[in-house]
Amino acid sequence: MVKTGYISPKKRAEAHAEQATNPFLDSELYARMRDYTEREAAVAKELRAIAECGASKRSPDPRFASSLESICKMVKKGLPFADMLDRIVAGTEKGLWEPWMTAFGFEIRGVNYSHAGPRNACLALDLRVGSKANAVFAKASIPNWRSFVAEDCAELQIQKAHDKTPFMAFAIFYLDPATK
Repeated sequence: MVKTGYISPKKRAEAHAEQATNPFLDSELYARMRDYTEREAAVAKELRAIAECGASKRSPDPRFASSLESICKMVKKGLPFADMLDRIVAGTEKGLWEPWMTAFGFEIRGVNYSHAGPRNACLALDLRVGSKANAVFAKASIPNWRSFVAEDCAELQIQKAHDKTPFMAFAIFYLDPATK
């Protein structure tokens, strides 16, 4: 007996994976779309595609994320971004962590400030239109950075806009020392 309308969980997952591809990962398509779409509308379309696809979790540690590789050498607040991340892991200069991350569009959601043990830092990268990360990625000539970041991050937090509240969109990364 054949069940009509039944789709196994495995086939459902495969179908979802096939249909949920982010077209904004294609830089040429993104450039063409930006030619005829206003900035806020273009970002809204990209965030909608990102939300449909979800976080790919390829590299949830920002030190090893390929999408952040281009900004790791950029200097803000007197240090390259990669050095900032390494110093957070090492536990040095604790009072500077928040301003360091803010300069690149990140906020620290949670971190272990104690001298012993891993940092267990939760870093949220702002994906919205007015994010400080826009300028950083524009300097690196990566217009569709949101889509690339979504491929690496551990999770996405996207909340739709309500009456008076603008939408919120963050890519979450976790920063921990390398296991020995």
